[in-house]
Amino acid sequence: MTSAFNSPIPPEQSLIEYPSQFPIKVMGAHVEGFPEAIVSIARQFDPTFDESKVEHRPSKGGNYLGITITVTATSREQLDELYRTLTTHPMVKVVF
Repeated sequence: MTSAFNSPIPPEQSLIEYPSQFPIKVMGAHVEGFPEAIVSIARQFDPTFDESKVEHRPSKGGNYLGITITVTATSREQLDELYRTLTTHPMVKVVF
């Protein structure tokens, strides 16, 4: 059985035009090494990734850190694999 989430989207139906700058928000515990881990993952999928444009936002209590990375999206497959890699990282709580 296949779900709608696993079905490939034909390029003509995609809402994203490739290549494009694509922001991704990642939230995790505000711990040492978290930002570096996210940057490292971004670089795996986008060799042109610009670390100087990474945005950090600590939570009100300071326990969590929101990070926004902007990658150059070149395909749906690239974005899918990037999301999978981020969501399975042990330091990551949420990706959106």
